[in-house]
Amino acid sequence: MNISKNYNEKELTLVIEGRVDTITSQNLHEEINNEIGNFDSLIMDFTDLEYISSAGLRVLIDTQKKLKAENIPFAIKNVNNAVGEIFRMSGFDKILKIE
Repeated sequence: MNISKNYNEKELTLVIEGRVDTITSQNLHEEINNEIGNFDSLIMDFTDLEYISSAGLRVLIDTQKKLKAENIPFAIKNVNNAVGEIFRMSGFDKILKIE
């Protein structure tokens, strides 16, 4: 998994590439937590995300809960069919803001 951080003023876009699984989900969690307080809006770009496991889904839900408590917008963009199917099968497409 690779994570690229792009700031547009106070909006942070995290571009996630590869796989978010049991091994890499902790790195994603730490990257997000290290940036909290530095942004007013978070976008995750999944254009090059190949797979996300239940561990990765937990990171997304945890992030959403933290940001919602602080009224910080959070969206996921550019979800491919494979990852979109994981979101649909898990019901996360109804929980997360996916654009």
